[in-house]
Amino acid sequence: MRRIAVIGGGLAGLVVAYRRAAAGDRVVLFEAESRLGGQLFTERTAGFIVEHGAEGFVAGSEAVRVLARALGIESDLTGQLVTRSYGFDGRNLAPLKPGEAGELLGFQVARRELGKGIGSFRDGMGELSDALASAIRGTVVERLGVHVDTIRASGSAWRVEYEPGEADEFDAVAVSVTASSTARVLTCEFGAPALALERAATLSSVTVSLAYARSAVDHPLDGTGFVVAEAAQDEGFRACTFASSKLPGRAPADRALLRVFFRPGENDHGLSDADWSARAERSLRRALRLHTSFERSWVSRWPDALPVFDDAHRERVATLEAALRGRGVALAGSAFHGSGIDAAVKSAEEASRVLS
Repeated sequence: MRRIAVIGGGLAGLVVAYRRAAAGDRVVLFEAESRLGGQLFTERTAGFIVEHGAEGFVAGSEAVRVLARALGIESDLTGQLVTRSYGFDGRNLAPLKPGEAGELLGFQVARRELGKGIGSFRDGMGELSDALASAIRGTVVERLGVHVDTIRASGSAWRVEYEPGEADEFDAVAVSVTASSTARVLTCEFGAPALALERAATLSSVTVSLAYARSAVDHPLDGTGFVVAEAAQDEGFRACTFASSKLPGRAPADRALLRVFFRPGENDHGLSDADWSARAERSLRRALRLHTSFERSWVSRWPDALPVFDDAHRERVATLEAALRGRGVALAGSAFHGSGIDAAVKSAEEASRVLS
């Protein structure tokens, strides 16, 4: 029985922990936050399914389907109800060509996946992280609210040092955190190749989900939502998803659920939930006729959470992985091998194989 440390309890970390525990390894999962799942975070309340993080994965993802089958939730997979998307130029909404919305938003997926829509689960994307958390419960040691400081070689083992000044030894380590956190954890042992990850660029996002009486929205909502033209992105308003039309079961039949996406500016980080909700409705009113104000709102903040995959970052990751090769340390997750759920799962499955 090998001792495996998994640093980071987001989707990729959960997959590695699940696979290694299933293979008979003794796994300890370290997560700095108080919950598992990372950017998979679904709230279910009063008939609404509200995504605080990722709303889905590329529809053709075989990696997600295989994982769902292993977890016994394949029958809960669901797809989009509609495929039409709109563009908003600051004055009017107009239909976009298939795949054009993804291109305008800069989705970092293969071009062949654009226009095919997304997949999700009946109870939201949190169903996937919930199933993984349930599958590892009792077999994996979970250390939530624990920050890992660094790892150091200790003979043939790895010494994982974590707050408050404690340490344990493991035969192998999977690192599934942000690029900047990875730099902190690995620089002591791997030097410049790890430290270089501090230069990885990231983007922040704020989303606001607003619930309306369906009769309050004077639009057929016959699409997935709309993308805002760059010249019309006032106050960081980038897009809106017609969540209650896009995927099944996201709202009661007499309600509309709209999710508004923002790229926050430097002066926006102090805004309250009420401020963001007001900004979201103000933004929506530019594109849609609303007869009343929203009934409920949910605000989600993701500072520096979206990695930017430019050539420089890919080169930094490749250089670090060359240094890790054969050392019993693997990188897993969207910070390293491509953004999105599909890439995170594939990355985690490969990391699990590397550590086998």
